[in-house]
Order: sequence, then structure tokens, then C-alpha cells
Amino acid sequence: MSLTKIVLFAGFSGLGGILIGYFLHKLILLQEKSSIEIKTKQLLLDAKAKAQAAIEEATKKAEELLNTAKQEEKTVMLQIRKLEEKLLHKEELLEKQKTEIEKTKEELEEKLEKVRKKKEEMEMLEAQKKKELEKISSLTTDEAKKELFDLVEKESEKDLFERMQKLENTVRDQLENRAKDILVTIIQRLASSTASEITTATVSIPSDDIKGKIIGKEGRNIRALERAAGVEIVVDDTPGSIVISSFDPVRRQIAKIALENLILDGRIQPARIEEFVEKARGEIDKIIKQKGEAAAYETGVIGLDPRLISILGRLYFRTSYGQNVLQHSIEVAHFAGMLAAELGADEKVARAAGLLHDIGKAMDHEVQGTHVEIGRRILQKIGVDEKIIKAMQAHHEEYPYETLESIIVQTADAISGARPGARRDTLENYLKRLEDLENIVNSFEGVEKSYAIQAGREVRIFVTPEKVSDLEAKKMAKNIANRIEESLKYPGEIKVHVIRETRIVEYAR
Repeated sequence: MSLTKIVLFAGFSGLGGILIGYFLHKLILLQEKSSIEIKTKQLLLDAKAKAQAAIEEATKKAEELLNTAKQEEKTVMLQIRKLEEKLLHKEELLEKQKTEIEKTKEELEEKLEKVRKKKEEMEMLEAQKKKELEKISSLTTDEAKKELFDLVEKESEKDLFERMQKLENTVRDQLENRAKDILVTIIQRLASSTASEITTATVSIPSDDIKGKIIGKEGRNIRALERAAGVEIVVDDTPGSIVISSFDPVRRQIAKIALENLILDGRIQPARIEEFVEKARGEIDKIIKQKGEAAAYETGVIGLDPRLISILGRLYFRTSYGQNVLQHSIEVAHFAGMLAAELGADEKVARAAGLLHDIGKAMDHEVQGTHVEIGRRILQKIGVDEKIIKAMQAHHEEYPYETLESIIVQTADAISGARPGARRDTLENYLKRLEDLENIVNSFEGVEKSYAIQAGREVRIFVTPEKVSDLEAKKMAKNIANRIEESLKYPGEIKVHVIRETRIVEYAR
């Protein structure tokens, strides 16, 4: 075979293979297409079947829900009908009650009108009776009332007086016994010694020759000491001593320390005097601080301002009627604290107010005003608790008692000042107080004579029996006690006795 034929045969063979492959591929595609269409139809049929089933199920559920809603609607309608029936029934009852109330109201108004008419008739009858009685008795209604009351009071005077006396005695005895128990217990719990002090200080000297050195040439040493310390030096004929006089206790003590140190040193001259006075002043400042801190610690009053401590310490050098004021303040703080504990009051407030009640006496020679007012201003300026200020400001009754603690502090102050030996008084003041007491008593009408006894702690009053009855004597005793409380200042209490004595004298001949 030639090469050409071979090539042609090969070409036709390749072309035939291509045609066969094409037809085979197309046949396969046709088969696949037919298979996909069959699947698609099958899927459509399945979807339609599922949709139909879902529609049927939804329709069934919708019918069930509709039936349930209809059933609930029926139930609600039944309940509404029942409520409407109840409301109608209540409306009928209310209407019936309203009718009955209106009827009752009308009946009450009729009765009220009748009562009013009866009342007017009674008032008219009473007025007529009063007029007739006034004509018969020749007395007005007020005069008849007064006469009747006077008659009843006079007839019952004795019974009233006896009952009043019995009740007062019983209550007074009970209260006095209780008060005495509390006060005695408290006074026994605080036992402190007392010593009177005076406004002068005495400095002992080893010999009378030292007096010349103290006086100095032409008196320059003694003048320098008096000027530096602010005191008066008395160098008299009394052997072995020199007297320092001053109403300011701090200055007096500074001068005493300075003079004692000068005597020990022996070199007494103006320059040394000023130096020693300044040193003594520093020592006194330390003592003042120490005494203030010790007083606060002893009484249990903590948290005091340092300025207040310093002022409090100055009371160590202050006296009142010969009683050391700082010691007195400490006593009052203890008494007030114990009284507050017994009576259920604020113990801390009572103790602090007792300790600070005389704080104004540390400055009363420098500032105008009473020591109560000065102390009140000091505490307010430093910012002390208002409760403490209220408790301390009434201890001399310059301010009213606003709290229980204020009464307690006043009582504690009286206990400390009135204890035997605590204070001393001058004869002149003592006699003046008794005279004032008797003058107050004698100013009352019906008083025949009066006597102040027991150092002014008791006053006995004799009244004229023809002018003063038993009941009036009772009233007079109260009025006199009130007048004494208002007019006089005194420690403790004053007992008022009103004595009404009737004497009948006959002669046998």
C-alpha cells in the first residue's frame, strides 16, 4: 500500500472516530437530561405532597384554635352576665338603703326639731325661775354662786386642810427620804478635806535683817517687786515674815515664789527681781497646766480644749469664801456625775458641766460681768457642747433650768458649798442675809413676828389667828417660800414654819 492511501485511511479513520465519539457523547447527555427531568418531576411531586399535608395540618390546627376561642368567648360571656346580674342586685340594695337613710334622716330632723323646742322651753323656764329666785333672795346669779361657794369652802375648810396636810406630808416624807438617801450616799462616796484660804500670802524670812534688803535703798527693791508682780508687799513689825497681798491669786503666788527664790539667792536688786519674777511666772504657767490636766483626769472629763485646760488650772489659785475653787469644781463634777447616774441623766454632760461651772471665776477680775456670764461666753467661744453650757449656766439661777443636768449641777454646787467647813463667811454678810430674810417674811399681811434661826436655814413665823385661818396659813407658807426663792441667793434650802396659835384667856374671881 502506498503512503498516500495509508494517510487517507488514517484520516478517515480519525474522522470516523470523532463522529462516533460525538454521537456517543450526545447520547449520554440525552440520557442524563432525561434522568434530571425525571428527578425534578419526582421532587415536584414530593413537594406538592408535603405542601398539601402541611396545609391540611394547618387547617386542622386553625379549626381547633377557632373552637377553643369560641369556647372561651362563651365562658367570658357567662361571667359577664353573672357580674351584670350582681351589679344590678347591688344597685337595687343601694337604692333601697338610700331610701331608708333618707327616711331615717327625716325622722332624726323631726326629733331634733322637737329637742330644740324643748330646750328653748327649758331655757325659758330656767330664766323665769332665776328671775323669781333673784326677786325672792334679792341676789344675782353670780352673787348667789359666790355665797354658795364661800359657804361650802367654809364648811369644808377643815376637811380640805386635813386632807391636803395628809397628802403633802405623805408625799413629802417619801420624796425627802428618797432624796436624803441619794444625797447621803453621794456625800459619803466623796469624802474630801476642806481648808479655808485667804487673799494674802506669807513668806517666812530667816531673820529680820533681810527685810532691809527686800525694801532696798529708798524702797526701790520693794517697789520693783510690786511693779513686776502686780501685788502689794507689807513689811511690818511681825517677826520672821513678810505679807504679800493681792486679790489676784496668780499674781500673789508669782510674787511669793519670786520672793522666796530671791531670799535664797541673797542678791536682791531690781534687775534680779524682774528676772526672778519672770521665772516664777513660767513656773506658775506650768503649774496651771498641770492642775488643769489633773482636774480633768480626776473627774473623767476627756477631750477638753487645751485653752480650756489652761483657764481651768487658774482656778487652783482662786478662792471663794475661803474654799479653793478648783477643788470645789472637782467636787461638784463628782457629785453631779453620781447624781446623774442615780437619776438616769447624762453622766458625761453633768460631770463636764460640774467641772466647768465656775470657769468664769478664773477671769472675773479681768472681764466685766458675773462669773456665770463670763464662763458661758468662754465656753461658747471655744465651741463646747451646748448641752454642757445649758447645764452649767443655771447653777446660780441666772438662767432657767432647761435640762435635768442643769438642776443636778445646781444641786451638786449647793452640796459642795454647804458642807461643814467648806466655806466661811463674814459676820456682816451673815447678819445682812438674816435681815433680808426677816424683811421678806414681815412684808406679808397677818404676820405678827418672825425669827430667822439655824444660821438662816430656818425661819419661824407667828401669824395673827384672827386675820389668818388655817388654810390661809398653809397658802402663806407657800407664798413666803416662793418669795424667798425669787429674792434671795443662798446655798441649800430654807425651812419655812408658819405658826398659828389661838389662846383663850378667862379669869375666875
